[in-house]
Amino acid sequence: MATTVTTAGRPVVGESNALTWLGNWIRSHKQAAAYLAVALGVALALFAWSFLTAKTAERSAGRQSAQGRLALESKNYPLAASVLSQVVENFSGTHAAQEASILLAQARLAQGQTQQAIEVLQRSAPKADKYFRAQSYALLGAAYENALRPKDAATAYEAAAAAALYPFLRAQFLSDAGRAWLAAGDTAKALVAYRTIAEKLDSTTAAGEAKVRLGELTKGRGHP
Repeated sequence: MATTVTTAGRPVVGESNALTWLGNWIRSHKQAAAYLAVALGVALALFAWSFLTAKTAERSAGRQSAQGRLALESKNYPLAASVLSQVVENFSGTHAAQEASILLAQARLAQGQTQQAIEVLQRSAPKADKYFRAQSYALLGAAYENALRPKDAATAYEAAAAAALYPFLRAQFLSDAGRAWLAAGDTAKALVAYRTIAEKLDSTTAAGEAKVRLGELTKGRGHP
């Protein structure tokens, strides 16, 4: 294996040869070296510009999203929807825009605009990152339930459960899915949801209710 440093602290032979070769190449290819230097400079400038632009966009989106959240908490739903819609439209891809999509859907639901809430979440939930995906799908499930679409609600709740970062959230979303499957008349899928909670998430608070539902649905016979 090649030695990296001499006892006198001098560069190793391999490094010296490489530097010599590079120096010779630059001297004999001055124009190409200049082009490479310019290209590298442009690439670094573009990277720095992109990084700073993203940081600036995230900060601006965060400020506007906070304004929308305050309006929502104050129950000024039209103002909240207006501000949050701008964040979603103008700052797509930022974390603040993902949060704004959830808040916007809440504002739409608070105004009784269920279909608009569904449309917002249908666009945002599939693209949301792991910190927002479960919440987005769970809210979509609630919106579908408001629209009397239990099958779609159950599917959304299952997507929320799959994306949940913590067991207690996964159990809660599966419980929601079980309820929605029952409302849709699909007992078999409801049983799957409740069994998953009872067998794999039995340390969560939702496990007790899941076991009760299993008993009711199977009439005490256990698993059909």
